Parts: sequence; C-alpha cells; structure tokens
Amino acid sequence: MRRILAIARKEFLHIIRDRRTLIAVLAMPLLQLFLFAYAVSFDVKDIPTAVLDQDQSAFSRQYISTLQQSNYFKITQNLGSEAQVDGVFARSEDVAVVILPPGFGDAIAAGRPGPVQVLIDGAEPNSAQLGQAYATGLSRVFGFGVTLDQAEVKGRTASVGGLSARTRVWYNPEGSSSAFLVPGLIVLLITITTVQQTANTLVREKEQGTYEQLVVSPIRRIELMLGKVTPWALIAALQVVVISAIGLLVFRIPFRGSVLLFAVSSVLFVLCALGLGLLVSARSSSIETANQMAMMISFLPAFMLSGFVFPLSSIPPVLQFVSYLFPARYFMVITRTIFLKGGGLDVLWPEVLALAVYAVVMLVLSSLLYRERA
Repeated sequence: MRRILAIARKEFLHIIRDRRTLIAVLAMPLLQLFLFAYAVSFDVKDIPTAVLDQDQSAFSRQYISTLQQSNYFKITQNLGSEAQVDGVFARSEDVAVVILPPGFGDAIAAGRPGPVQVLIDGAEPNSAQLGQAYATGLSRVFGFGVTLDQAEVKGRTASVGGLSARTRVWYNPEGSSSAFLVPGLIVLLITITTVQQTANTLVREKEQGTYEQLVVSPIRRIELMLGKVTPWALIAALQVVVISAIGLLVFRIPFRGSVLLFAVSSVLFVLCALGLGLLVSARSSSIETANQMAMMISFLPAFMLSGFVFPLSSIPPVLQFVSYLFPARYFMVITRTIFLKGGGLDVLWPEVLALAVYAVVMLVLSSLLYRERA
C-alpha cells in the first residue's frame, strides 16, 4: 500500500504541475457540459413561418392568430403570391410556409373543413417533423373551436363523435432537452476524460524513458497500475459530483432515485473507463497513438452507441450488438433511470451487474497485457 500511495502521490504532483492537463481535466468537461446542454437542444419553438393569406377573411386572420399565439410558430413575413415560396426556402428565410387559399372562410362558415396548406423545409428533419406535427395539431384545435363557436351561435350543443384521447407525459412533462441530455453528459464527459488521460499516463512514462526504471524497481506491476490510475479515479469521482451538482442546481434536473445506487454505479463505471484506458495504454507506443485509440473507443461509442442522442432501437441490429461492448450503454440507462424515473436496483440490476463484470474483465485483461509486454 505504501508503494501504491507513493506512485499515486507522484502522479498527483505531475497533474498539478501540468497546467494543460489541469485545464483539460477540470475546466474542459465543465465547458463541454454547458455547450452541450445549451447548444444541443431538441426543443423546437418559434419556428420561422411565412404566411400567404389568399382568403383575407375573418376566419383566416383568426387562424393566423392561433399560429402566432401558440409559441410554436413565429410569423416573420406575409407573402403576396405562391411564386415567392421557392425563394423563401432557397434563401432559408423560413422553415414553414402556411397558405390559406381562397374560400377558406366560406368553407368554415358553411361547416366544411377549411383547406390549409402547410409547406415545410425538410433540410432540417427535426424541425420539419415537429413543425408538421404542430401545424396538424393546431389545425385540429382551431377547427374544433370554430365548431363549438358556431354551435353556440346557433343555440345548440355541438356533438362530436369519435375517440377522446388524453395524453399525459411522465417523468419529463415539460419536454425539456436538458433533462434528457445532462444525465447523458455525465456518461459522455467521464468516458472521454478518464479513458484518454489513463491511456496517456503509462505511455508518457515510456516516452520519457522512465517506464523501464519502474519495471525493474521493487514495485510490482499491479502496484504500478493501481498507483497510476488512483489519481484519475479520484478526479473522475469528483467530476461526477460536480457535473451532477451543476445539473441539479443550474439546469434544475430532477433526481428521483437512490444516491447510494448512483454512487456505486458511478464507481463501477469509472473502473470500466480506467480499464479501457489501461488497455489502450498497454497497446500504444506513443501518446499520439494513445489519444487516437482512446478517442475511437471512448467518445464515438459514448456518443453514438449509448443512446445519448437517439434510441438504440433505431440503429441497425449490428450496431446494437456492438454497443454491448462498451460500458457507456449500461451507465446511460442507469443515469437517466435514476435521475428521471427514480428506478432502483430491482430495475437496474442487469446494467449494474454488467458494469461490475465489465470492470473486472477490463482490469484483469489490461493487467495481463502489461505483464505480456514486460
């Protein structure tokens, strides 16, 4: 234990004296947290919309007012003819164009469906799909409201048949992107920092020519590995605490689960990331190679194969199988379930067990590889 602590103390001193490493480890994850949380958003509001009102009736103006007041559409300009639509989309001035043809008001007054054409710029699919859904929903609400108004004017009750759907969103009723992204950012940022820095720590000793001296010293290889990764394990634990605190206090992310379960899962995930970093370090001959390999097995899988941005069910089956090879997949489920849903061990035990097995396998494998190279 004294030898492990001596190596850990030496590593801490190297980290403290290297300002670039300190910035990369402490400041960069926080900067990335705020950039991702604020810049990456799936909330679509105030969609820039142009209107072509060819009817110029009271009902058409009422419909346009309904769009404007919904906060989903922002009326930016009124067009004079359909020939202007192509230019609006070509210059990316607006995402949607709403066309109210002649006879819209007469159809509404006669109790018939009023024709409305909504054109969407599909160059940005997320905004296009949501804009189409918003326009359809608002049109139905507007039509139902007009039906009720006409029935009241005529002195009878409106009778509307069909289904009555009541939709209720659980866990994230506001549909906040931050509530979805921030728990995932814990996984992404810890993966990048821990894997990359651990991959560099022993490679740096090799480049400086001090690795051979450590190998021939009385220090055992397992003691050397533990001493090298101990500071990064503590730093990763600190990052989990800081990022979680920022999510709770700044972004108002709910935390509905067990603190103990989250702590244990975080420790297991950090051990998995340390094992991956040691595995990269064992097979790298230079810091450049270690950085490239660490980026390939840390950032890309954590971003693309963990469910961070889009559900894993939407990716090809082959990539779904590959995602099981990376710990970010399991910890992503754990963080979002604990933060948003309050799930306990009875729900998350498969993911927790997978992290535990993964951590043991990675640490043993990296230890064997170091022994083989030595």
